[in-house]
Amino acid sequence: MRVIDTSDRTRHIAGSLSPRRTDTAAPTAIHVHEMEAIVCSDTMRKLMTMAERVARGTATVLITGETGTGKELIARAIHFHSLRSSKPWVDVNCAALPEHLVESELFGYEKGAFSGADTPKPGMFEMADRGTLFLDEIGELEPKIQVKLLRVLDGVPYYRLGGHRKVSVDVRIVAATNRPLEEAVRQGAFRSDLFHRIGQIQLRVPPLRERVEDIVALAEYFLAQEHPEMTFAPTSLEILKAYHWPGNIRELRNVVLQAATMSHNHELRPEDFPAELAGGFDTPKTASASASAVSTPEKGVTALDTMEKQAILRALEKVNGHQGLAAELLGISRRTLSRKLKTYSIQQKQLQAESPLGRLGGSEQHYFRATLDLPVSISTPEGEFTARALNVSVGGMALDGVAKPLQLSNGFKLRFTLPDTLEIIETDARMVWADPEGKTGIRFVEFHNESQARLKSWLKERQLEEGWAIHS
Repeated sequence: MRVIDTSDRTRHIAGSLSPRRTDTAAPTAIHVHEMEAIVCSDTMRKLMTMAERVARGTATVLITGETGTGKELIARAIHFHSLRSSKPWVDVNCAALPEHLVESELFGYEKGAFSGADTPKPGMFEMADRGTLFLDEIGELEPKIQVKLLRVLDGVPYYRLGGHRKVSVDVRIVAATNRPLEEAVRQGAFRSDLFHRIGQIQLRVPPLRERVEDIVALAEYFLAQEHPEMTFAPTSLEILKAYHWPGNIRELRNVVLQAATMSHNHELRPEDFPAELAGGFDTPKTASASASAVSTPEKGVTALDTMEKQAILRALEKVNGHQGLAAELLGISRRTLSRKLKTYSIQQKQLQAESPLGRLGGSEQHYFRATLDLPVSISTPEGEFTARALNVSVGGMALDGVAKPLQLSNGFKLRFTLPDTLEIIETDARMVWADPEGKTGIRFVEFHNESQARLKSWLKERQLEEGWAIHS
């Protein structure tokens, strides 16, 4: 999520969305805030002009199109050409927010709303007040959030999570999705009233294969950015134009940069590109070899997908299947890595078949301890205080900072929030050991509100992330 103060509009817009055309074949560079678009096709020129016209109104806008087509650029153009351009721009990827965090992120929360909420936090609607809120991948929102979002769009004040004071905001919504929302509505996965509310105006961003004129212009732009000394061979440009680009602009950029990095020439040739591109366009030099050397890629698999999957597998191999370390190596969150593993059908048992850590059976899983460093609330007959958890297992926990451990010997109540989640664990516990350094071991006696199941599920995720193979 990004919040941008756009009080100085001229600082962010270096060009117009409808530049004067002197040569219909010449690409036009369009700057919208920190993003730059290269437009050559009549289709995209007309879309940019339409975005500027839509910007002057107040209606909600739904931008549709395949992933990687440039939906965010259109959304930014609408904001920066609107009367709200001097007010905040806030963008959020709904698909990237964990389910249990969506409501608190969108609508905010008050102090004490849940464990760890030490200070109140405004939601994205408040942060975008009098400006524009861009909801990317809106089709991923859960039904209960869709209901609350619909009410807010209808001008109904709302409460922060745990709040008692109503909040009113004036926000223009621009949403985007790569899902066919009409189909989601028919299946009951998306509310029809919300669909019609956000789609007062709909703009479709065409895929790259429908605007072939932009392919060469974009490819040359990407190459000039990173490798200005290099050029494309004429046959290579024909290959790029002939490919269907299921990953659109994002895939094109990655393919160009990969080819430029791997090439030993100043001119990119057909053999420098991935097999699925070069194999689809036979040149005199490669025709005889392409039939035997190039295999047909899986349906729906792009060059970008292939590179990404290989990078994930290499990272996991380096760290022996430890997902946490692999995520750090790749520069992504553990949650994103977990989603990618599902996307590419990479099974944990694949990664850990030869795991040097071994396998955990039922008893080993019970005694497995995950390292922690988080506050826990302790309630005794004498009062309440906070300590720090050092590790946790299904059966107990090690604490630090307990000044009087004997007060825990007769039992107490423990409450804490699992890391990276909003899952609250509540249990009765009892002290089993203490040492002179202030560390204390406790045993869980009785869990409350399905806390044991939540803790077991969280610990299993940690076992898998560390590279253990699990016996069910």
